[in-house]
Amino acid sequence: MKTVAALLTGIDQPLTIEELDVPQLKEGQVLVDVTYSGLCRTQLNEIHGSKGEDKYLPHTLGHEGAGVVREIGPHVEKVKPGDHVVLTWIKGKGADVPSTAYRRPNGTVVNSGAVSTLMTRTVASENRLVKIPDTMPLREASLLGCAIPTGGGTILNLAKPALGSGIAIFGVGGVGLSALLMAKAAQPRTLIAVDIHEQKLRQARALGATHVIDASRQDTLSVVLSLTNGLGVDYAIECAGVRQSMEMAFRSVRNNGGLCVLAGNLPSGQQISIDPFDLIKGKRIVGTWGGETKPDSDIPRYADTYLSGQLNLAALITHAYGLQEINRAFEDLEQGRGGRLLVDMDLLRN
Repeated sequence: MKTVAALLTGIDQPLTIEELDVPQLKEGQVLVDVTYSGLCRTQLNEIHGSKGEDKYLPHTLGHEGAGVVREIGPHVEKVKPGDHVVLTWIKGKGADVPSTAYRRPNGTVVNSGAVSTLMTRTVASENRLVKIPDTMPLREASLLGCAIPTGGGTILNLAKPALGSGIAIFGVGGVGLSALLMAKAAQPRTLIAVDIHEQKLRQARALGATHVIDASRQDTLSVVLSLTNGLGVDYAIECAGVRQSMEMAFRSVRNNGGLCVLAGNLPSGQQISIDPFDLIKGKRIVGTWGGETKPDSDIPRYADTYLSGQLNLAALITHAYGLQEINRAFEDLEQGRGGRLLVDMDLLRN
C-alpha cells in the first residue's frame, strides 16, 4: 500500500512530495486516510531547525488533521474501519506508539512520529485519534486537532474568564483566533486582538474583537492601558510564539491577579525577560500544553458545539492548498497571510 507525503529532508530546504510504502500496522496503530491537515508554526520551527538538532531526517510532518479509519492494528479498541476521526498531537486514551517508519521505493527509511498528517494516508498511534460524528464535516473537524484545543482550551480550561473581563489575544493566527472565538463566548467587556498583519486583524474584528492593535505601528501597552482605564487586561493569551510578544503580553495584564498565558512556542534556546517586581505586584504568568486539553472528552464536546451552530469553525479557515503546494502554503503561513491554513488531500488526488 502507498501514501504520498510531504517530507523534510534537510533544515531550511523545500519539502519534497514523495510516494512511500506504508508499513504493516503494529499493535496499537491505526491506518487513516487523511482528508485535511492543518498547518501550524510548529512545523515551521521544524523546517527551520528552531527546535534544536533534528536527528530524524528525513521525516514526515503535520500534527493536526481529520480523516477516515481504513485499518486497525492488533488490540486497537478505540476506533474501527470507517470511523471519522480527528488526528491530534495531544495524547489521549489508547496505546501510545511513539514512532513508525515508511520506506521510499528504493528502500531507504523515512521516519515518522506517533501522528503525522501531511500525507494522504498515515499510520497513527491509537492515543492520537478521537472519533467524531459522521455528520461533522472533516474540513472543519481538522481544526479540532490543534488550533481549537490549544487556543480554545486555553480559554476554557485554564484562563476561565469571568463575565465582563478584559482579554487580549497576542497573535491571531489559527490558535489565536480559536482563543478569540472562545473568549467572545465568555462575553468579555473588552476583547483586544494584537498582531502585525492587517489581514489577521480584520479577521479578528470580524470574529468579535472589540479592538485591534497593529503592534508594528502602535505602542501596544499604551493602547491596552488606554482601553482599560490604565489598569491592564485581566487576561492576556500569547499565541504568536515571539519573545517580544510574550514580554508585552505579561506587561499588559493588571496588577493583583492579572493572568498571562503563554500558548506560543519560542525557538529552542530563546528566553524572555520579565520584571520580578511585577510578580510581587500580583501579576501571574503560566504556560499551557495544548490548552490543558483532554482529547477524548474535549474534542467531542467541540464537535457537538459546532454541530449545534455555536462554534463557527469555518470562519477560521482562510486558505486551502493541495499537498503539492505545500511549500507555498508554508510561505504564506510564515508571512502571516491568513488565519488557519489547510491542506486538502483531495486537491492532490484529483
